Amino acid sequence: MSFHRLAIDYSAADGGTISSIETAINNAFDPISAAVSSFVFFTVNIGGAAVPLIVLWLILGAVVFTVTFKFIQFRGIKRSLILVSGKEDEADAPGEVSHFRALTAAVSGTVGLGNIAGVAVAVTLGGPGATLWMILAGLLGMASKFVECTLGVKYRDINEDGTVSGGPMKYLTKGLAERGLAKVGKVMAVFYAVIITFFAISGGNMFQANQTYAQVRSVTGGDEGFLGSDGAKAVFGLVIAIIIGLVIIGGMKSISAVTAKLVPSMALVYVVACGVVIAVNFRSVPTAFGAIFDGAFSPEGVAGGVLGVMIIGFQRAAFSNEAGLGSASIAHSAVKTRHPVTEGFVAMLEPFIDTVVICTATALTIVIANTVSWQDQRAIVAETGELPAGGVTLTSDAFETVLPWFPYVLTLAVALFALSTAITWAYYGLQAWTSLFGRSRLSRNFFNLMFCTFTVIGTVLSLGSVLDFADATLFLLALVNISGLYLLLPVVKRELSDYMAVRRGESKAVDAEL
Repeated sequence: MSFHRLAIDYSAADGGTISSIETAINNAFDPISAAVSSFVFFTVNIGGAAVPLIVLWLILGAVVFTVTFKFIQFRGIKRSLILVSGKEDEADAPGEVSHFRALTAAVSGTVGLGNIAGVAVAVTLGGPGATLWMILAGLLGMASKFVECTLGVKYRDINEDGTVSGGPMKYLTKGLAERGLAKVGKVMAVFYAVIITFFAISGGNMFQANQTYAQVRSVTGGDEGFLGSDGAKAVFGLVIAIIIGLVIIGGMKSISAVTAKLVPSMALVYVVACGVVIAVNFRSVPTAFGAIFDGAFSPEGVAGGVLGVMIIGFQRAAFSNEAGLGSASIAHSAVKTRHPVTEGFVAMLEPFIDTVVICTATALTIVIANTVSWQDQRAIVAETGELPAGGVTLTSDAFETVLPWFPYVLTLAVALFALSTAITWAYYGLQAWTSLFGRSRLSRNFFNLMFCTFTVIGTVLSLGSVLDFADATLFLLALVNISGLYLLLPVVKRELSDYMAVRRGESKAVDAEL
């Protein structure tokens, strides 16, 4: 499944040099993208449902981690909230940012167009019942984040200038070396760094700039508006690149300072807008919840029945919160703490915010608004199995039933989501880049300049096949990352046990209350 296919689709101007370049690049990447996508998103037919094995791999990992740590996402939620509140922050601890800022930086990397468009696609293909399975998958994913982000802090490097380098590149290398698998860990870490660098520049940057431009262009007159020309695309991209450049040049402290303000505010605006639609249609709320529960266990018009709708919900959640991919541990590793497991607790809030709160808010809004366009799209899906309209359109239609001016709010939401995502992925990409090519000033400046250059390129060119390839390779990382997490589970158990002992003031681990 391709993320960018959920989005607004516009191509380069018909004819001309830009269109020719875009077509040539897409044609070159088409066979590569198709081959990699078919491997990564390989499906098996189970009970009439096409089940992507990569989704099963992600969910299986989440279930294993949930059981291993005795449902830590429920037992430890109070501790998560205490830590993120700042009550136990250690100003003199090693690291760069507070628990709260590390969390908002990581959330900004996952919250985006998928929460708006992808959820609309899920509840159209899978019906209202997909919402329940999406929530369940989000809750399970909290355990995956706990494991990978604990390891991210455990094996991070504190550089001479006080900055932090962490994430799968570090825990795969150092952690597996401790277990006698140094060569395997090194290969896995290099592979991971190469893919993260590529995705950061493409999916985490070019696509975000492309969709920001497309949404702004759509509400300013389209082809006839002042942003309708190729020249306007380039200027718009240059402005976005300058904004991103000014933020990322300051490193994690600068990035977290921006996301700490941007993420809570944009999430609040979006969730409040959802709440308004739900409140206005409050008489439909019981019916909608009934449809969600009935649709989860007795779906109609969904290929594969219960299993089919379950997979659609699980898939949307897994693709949205990225639990199990390891990327978020790069941001979380910058936290100021002496106890790695504390950031594991905080990281659990990430899938909760992304999937359980924001994705669910979108789903409820669409189901409760029950627009004619959504009903029509569901009828077409039931008849043909295909979804002809984009997810953004369906979400926008649901809001317009109450808020006629919502396309402008949606434009702002898409722009802010995309900008914060690009900023965070610039940091992820830089960490991966420096793990490959060193941390010299020249190396870091080269990456930042390259990243901003591709921001402009992404605004001008859609490059669909390149982005399909990037999507596929990103989820290929789940095979590498989760394998590493399984091997390093004893380390996480020890860290949790030691932290509980410290909290109880004892010299050895005990079953302390979280």
